[in-house]
Amino acid sequence: MTPREHLLAQAAQRILVTDGAFGTEIQNWKLSEADYAGDLGLGHDQKGNNDILALTKPEVPEAITRAYLDAGSDIVSTNTFSANKISQADYGAEGLVREINIASARIARGCADEYAAKDGRPRFVAGAIGPTNKTLSLSPDVNDPGFREIDFDTLKDVYREQIDALLEGGADFILIETVFDTLNAKAGIMAAIEAADDLGRDVPIMLSMTLTDLSGRNLSGHTVEAFWCAVRHARPLTIGLNCSFGAEQLRPHVRTLSAAADTLIMVYPNAGLPNELGEYDEMPATTAGLVKEWADAGQINILGGCCGSTPAHIKAIADAVRGLPPRALPKPPVVTRLAGLEPFTMAA
Repeated sequence: MTPREHLLAQAAQRILVTDGAFGTEIQNWKLSEADYAGDLGLGHDQKGNNDILALTKPEVPEAITRAYLDAGSDIVSTNTFSANKISQADYGAEGLVREINIASARIARGCADEYAAKDGRPRFVAGAIGPTNKTLSLSPDVNDPGFREIDFDTLKDVYREQIDALLEGGADFILIETVFDTLNAKAGIMAAIEAADDLGRDVPIMLSMTLTDLSGRNLSGHTVEAFWCAVRHARPLTIGLNCSFGAEQLRPHVRTLSAAADTLIMVYPNAGLPNELGEYDEMPATTAGLVKEWADAGQINILGGCCGSTPAHIKAIADAVRGLPPRALPKPPVVTRLAGLEPFTMAA
């Protein structure tokens, strides 16, 4: 059974749970510059480069991954949100992208396999890919609307390097998350498709959009329905929302996406909105109660948390939805040909 088939089989039986935040959990370790830098001798300050900890302090991402598995996660993500050439260039670590991704994927894979062996419940690894700080759709220069800092093929190649390494390290899926620019996501999709072609096997893609305003649009102006229409051809294993806001603010957009998409819905919101200090103080029971409303309404297949969420949030979510039926996948829409031929069903 392939990873896609395996996850679909599990998701047909119950609501699955993914993990929570890495960044805010890493902050709790109060790591020093020396902890981040290790003995790599990069010549740049590394403090804040959470991804490089897979090489310099691997016990940290491993402990966080284990905490989420203890809390009930069925899917754990690699700590690789910024492990790409563009983001790592800020730390002078762009030459370590492959090593970081392989190491992080192996950490997650080892933990997932260990927990699955203990109780027989499958665990999955999602290779996490963040959006970078570049955008293909918008100009960073208000005086030159046509200017772009990067082109499609360059960004695709950046993603491809990361995807190849994540798959080599043992990731089951490629999670293209926090999508603020739909065209950026398309570059990631193309990179994953090319990787799959070269490997001669299916590489399931998970896509997760982030909203930049309460109207339900991302930075490139797409609504959740428009985003789904723009990426449906890639046959994503999951489509959903992450980060953005708390569960309260995401409610109408989860409902809309759930009604539109004929694939699994995965949503992992922030732990509420940040306070005036930029901290998240929504309690686990509150988050769990809000996302349970989506489960009760039959709108969700996979739940988790983003910024500010902790293993306690994930445990509360897992407890809240245990025993509830998962969202049933709607049938693909039927489209009528204009020439008077018989209706046909769109291929996923």
